[in-house]
Amino acid sequence: MDSTCCSKTRNPFTGVEANAVGVQVAGISKSYSGVEVLTNLNFEVQPGEIFVLMGPSGSGKSVLLRLIAGLESPTSGTVTVDGQDPCLEETRDRVRLALVFQAGALFNSLNVYDNLALYPREHRSGDEKSIREKVMHALKILSVEDAVNKFPSELSGGMKKRVSIARALVMEPQLLLYDEPTSELDPVMSATISEIIATLKNEYSVTSIVVTHDRSLALTIANRVGILMDGKLITLGTPEELKATKDPKLIDFLHPKIDLQNPRFKKLETQEPK
Repeated sequence: MDSTCCSKTRNPFTGVEANAVGVQVAGISKSYSGVEVLTNLNFEVQPGEIFVLMGPSGSGKSVLLRLIAGLESPTSGTVTVDGQDPCLEETRDRVRLALVFQAGALFNSLNVYDNLALYPREHRSGDEKSIREKVMHALKILSVEDAVNKFPSELSGGMKKRVSIARALVMEPQLLLYDEPTSELDPVMSATISEIIATLKNEYSVTSIVVTHDRSLALTIANRVGILMDGKLITLGTPEELKATKDPKLIDFLHPKIDLQNPRFKKLETQEPK
């Protein structure tokens, strides 16, 4: 395991250390109406690691993220977070887990401040003064404190992503799950979000699992990368190992070439059943 991973996670607001959490995926499969989306997946995410999941659209990445978050249960096999079933209420009470949704999932009727303050208010985690300190500190970490009084409709795509991550930070997470954090962003903002994810890991040792199509993010900041295809984990390794792969399927996925003389959609047409 990469030596940069840590066994402790530090609260970004108090600096207090807590046990970092690992994730174990053991033989899980997931089906919907008899159609298998994930097939016999096995891997572990170490505490403090940035673990990236890549794969073509429809390969089951977001479904896997929902299973780890405890939003759904596997058809077979087990998912555990810090040794506990993430679907159980007692696990949610003991392990601080936050999910950064692809579209941000901010409440349009609330301004940025109230979006971030909603969780601590609902869970009565401090008085209004301490909540404000948490909210403003999270916004400052993500460099979006100037947006505190704006509504989601007034934010750019990049600002929405950063505000969503700030909202997750207010939950003081031990495990952060990101669903396509750089989608629909320009290259510079995508690089900024990647830097933010890496900084949070380096400064607070938060365990991060990132679902992405962003090759640059995966091969730059990840400790390890797993690639899903057709619901199966076809490879798992470090960015250096993936860069050195000789597997034609992986090379085509990671470094697709544009061939105007023999376009791939024409190849797909010939493969379709008559």
